[in-house]
Amino acid sequence: MTRPVLILLQVSVAVVGLVIWHLFTATHLFGNPANAKFFFATPIDVGARIVEWFVSGSIWYHLYITLAESTLAFVIGSLGGVAIGFWFARKPLLAMVFDPYVKAANALPRVVLAPIFALWLGLGIWSKVALGVTLVFFIVFFNVYQGVKEVNQTVLSNARMLGMSERQLLRHVYLPSALSWMFSSLHTAVGFAVVGAVVGEYLGSSAGLGYLIQQAEGVFDVTGVFAGMFVLMGFVLVIDWLVTLVEERLLVWRPQAQVATA
Repeated sequence: MTRPVLILLQVSVAVVGLVIWHLFTATHLFGNPANAKFFFATPIDVGARIVEWFVSGSIWYHLYITLAESTLAFVIGSLGGVAIGFWFARKPLLAMVFDPYVKAANALPRVVLAPIFALWLGLGIWSKVALGVTLVFFIVFFNVYQGVKEVNQTVLSNARMLGMSERQLLRHVYLPSALSWMFSSLHTAVGFAVVGAVVGEYLGSSAGLGYLIQQAEGVFDVTGVFAGMFVLMGFVLVIDWLVTLVEERLLVWRPQAQVATA
């Protein structure tokens, strides 16, 4: 299957979903459209609201705030997860000692930390960044840890026979082994970084996409809520696309998966 055909199929799914949504909220095909419109808005109204936000420029500041919070959470959480994941994987005794504490911290619901971070760091961006870091860190940490642990032992033994130092092993053996795992986690971490920022904004802020959605929800503006959700989804897709570009650049040696055809 060629890429244009794949993109066409993906767009078709979105078009079908929008058509069903429109029929549900704007026609009598599925019952009373007035009730459906009250709870779900209409795709035309939602699209018009999004266009209005961008044309008026009112959305840009909120996008900037959420982007700053998400980027900081993603970068700090990812770097911490990579560094500590490598460290624990190379120090088995250390990993065993801290294993129950890491699992306990990972099991803690992050939402309960949001008020604590707000108390400690205030209602500025850093409380949202801290919440996002707690979501991103463990995803990256566990994947990097597993990737380093599953390095091919034959390759590792041969590298040691050739006299590679620990630094050379890290660069030429451990790091390539962990890269696939790491980028797999980064795609998930992108979404969680945004979730942390938006949840923090939703609970207490004066700007950001979470703030926009919370304000719309507070006055029963369903159109505003759905518009904020769609902007948020597009926002995450753009960031994920950027991560994919970096991944393709760093993993150019990896064989490309073939798209199966029916």
